[in-house]
Order: sequence, then structure tokens, then C-alpha cells
Amino acid sequence: MKELTEYRIKIVARLGEAAREFRSACESFNDPYAKVDGDWNLHQIASHTRDTQELVYGARIHRTLNEENPEFKNFDADAWMTEHYNKEEPFAGILDEFSSNVADLCKILSSMPREAWSRMSRHETMGGELSLQLWVERSLAHIEEHLKAVKKA
Repeated sequence: MKELTEYRIKIVARLGEAAREFRSACESFNDPYAKVDGDWNLHQIASHTRDTQELVYGARIHRTLNEENPEFKNFDADAWMTEHYNKEEPFAGILDEFSSNVADLCKILSSMPREAWSRMSRHETMGGELSLQLWVERSLAHIEEHLKAVKKA
């Protein structure tokens, strides 16, 4: 059990670090509209990363923590971007919201009881028995995926 507790402490710490690294990597660009990954520019990636963190992984973590076995719909990131992306949105505001959301989530994760990590949820295509820990791991993996793309650009 000690190893699992240590792992969870490290994953929360890494979540916060990855968010700070992502922000720093984004801020290192002179042009927020520079192409970064495929057809997406930096502004789009930052917007997508913020929205996915808040509306998908953050929401799933919060709901799993506060509801009894919630079920989640699939999220279509491309459709979301097509309908909601605002190229006029201030880049600094996107990064501020992203940083704030992750920092708040890390505070919650650090203070919740050990048993909460095992709370379960369901997903319409992934099935059931999906733990809160899984959503935290997926959240971190998503940030790190886009961090890698931004650093590579």
C-alpha cells in the first residue's frame, strides 16, 4: 500500500509539473499561431489542451469523486474544436485558465482520502469499473502528449 500511496503522490506532483512545463513551452514561442502539430497551430493546441483538461478529464475526476458510479459520454475533440474554437481568444487567457484548472485539481487530489482514488465510473465505449486514478493518469498522459508536440516544434 505504501508504494501505491507514493505513486499517487508522484502522479499528482507530475500533473502539476507537466502543466507548468506545457505553459512554459507555449510561452517560449513568439507566434501563438505557429504550426506545431499537423494542421494545428500552438493557439489551437493550447485551447484544445485546456478544454480537454477542464471538460473531459477534470470533469470526469470531479464527477467520479462526487457521484456514485457516473457514466461518461465519448468526447469528440475535433467536433468540439470545430464548434467552439475561438481564434480571437487571448493566448495568455487560455494558458491562465489551463494552469489554474490543473493547480486546483492538484489541490483536490492531494487532499482527498486514499479511498477516493478507487471510486468507480463508467464510459459509454470503454465500459465500467474505471477508477478515478485512471482519469488522473489519462489527464497527465494527455498533457504530456501535447507538451511533447510543443517541445518538438
